[in-house]
Amino acid sequence: MVIFSKQTIFYMRSFYTITLLICSNIFMTFAWYGHLKLSEFSWFSKLPLIGIILLSWGIALFEYCFQVPANRMGFQGNGGSFSLVQLKVIQEVITLIVFTLFSYFVFNAQLKLNHLIGFVFLILAVYFIFKG
Repeated sequence: MVIFSKQTIFYMRSFYTITLLICSNIFMTFAWYGHLKLSEFSWFSKLPLIGIILLSWGIALFEYCFQVPANRMGFQGNGGSFSLVQLKVIQEVITLIVFTLFSYFVFNAQLKLNHLIGFVFLILAVYFIFKG
């Protein structure tokens, strides 16, 4: 029988929370922006808007299957590691990273200096949110 210390459990919950948030954001990004790339295929471009919306909702269901457990597990009120504000900031930074990778690899978007400066400010935001 393996017994973990409180500190180990704390770090495990933090790791699981962040991992689930990453999975959630991958599905979210594809649900929100994937249809823009899929419209290049003739079969997809023939779908009516309601079909695209329903497909996106189906993908977003998986987003929620990861997002809700991540927030429940990670929230301090449920024994997790993060305050509500910290959870939101973590989620936003993960969203930005996932979206940046998605736009670069799927749409060949290029990062510009102003994007990098904005990322630095977001990293500073994380620092100040977690400093307290």
